[in-house]
Amino acid sequence: MASPLILLPPSEGKAPGGDGPAWEKGQQSFGELLKPRRQVLAALCKAMKENEAARTKLLGVKGQRVAEATAANLVAHKAATLPAIERYTGVLYDALDYSSLPAGLRKRVDKQVVIFSGLWGAVRPKDALPDYKLKMGAKLPEFGPPARFWRPLLTEALAGPAAGCVWDLLPNEHSAGWDASIAGSRIRVRFLDDVEKDGERKLVTVAHWNKLLKGALVRYVVDQQLTDPAGLADFTHPEGYVYAPELTQVAGHLTEVALVAVR
Repeated sequence: MASPLILLPPSEGKAPGGDGPAWEKGQQSFGELLKPRRQVLAALCKAMKENEAARTKLLGVKGQRVAEATAANLVAHKAATLPAIERYTGVLYDALDYSSLPAGLRKRVDKQVVIFSGLWGAVRPKDALPDYKLKMGAKLPEFGPPARFWRPLLTEALAGPAAGCVWDLLPNEHSAGWDASIAGSRIRVRFLDDVEKDGERKLVTVAHWNKLLKGALVRYVVDQQLTDPAGLADFTHPEGYVYAPELTQVAGHLTEVALVAVR
C-alpha cells in the first residue's frame, strides 16, 4: 500500500538564525522549482525596497516586525539556513514535536510531509530555509498572490506524490496553490466543538486552535500510515477530540471527516 502524503501550511512564526549553508547550496526537494523560487525571491527583494506602507501591506505585519521581516527578506538569498522543520515554530509544529519522534517516524515525516510556502512553493521537512516573510495570499508585485503563481507548478510537481492518498491539512489560502483533482484520494479534516448556543447544542468549527489540533493528527497519520479515515476510530487526540464517522462527507475523490470535542 502506498504511503500517505500530508500537506501542511508553514507557520507565521519562524526560528531566527541558522547554521546551514545558503538555501541554494543546502538540501532542496522539488528541483524543478529552483528557477521559480529564484524568481519569487527576486521579486520579493525588489518589493522590500518600496516604502514602509507598501511593505506593511504586502507582509501583513506592523511596527517593528515590518523592519525585521524586510531585513530578513533582503538577505534570504545568502542567509544561513535551518531545516524547514526547525525553521517553522508555530503551534502546529510545536504539537507535531518532530524532535521527540522515534528515528523511524522522523524519516517517514521527512518523506511524507510537504509544506506549502509562498516563497518556496513546496518544501519537505529537511529542506534548507533562511528566515523570511511572505504569505501565500500576499499580493506580490509582478506576481500577484504567490498561490496563483505556484498553482500550475505545484500541481505538476505533486502529480506523482499525490497519486495515492493525500491528507490535505492546508487552509484555503494554501489550498489555492495546487489543483487538488490530481490526488488519488483526498482527505480533509474538520475539528468541531460541541457548544450550547441559544439553548441548543450545536457543532461549531474550531478556528483559533485549528493548527494546534492538526499537529497531533499528523503524528498519528504518520505512525499508522493511515490511508483510510476509518482508522481514526482508534485515534485518541490529546485535546479530547474523537472521530465522528456519522459526520463524514464524501464527494468524488474528496472525503471530509470530523473530529468532535468530547466535553
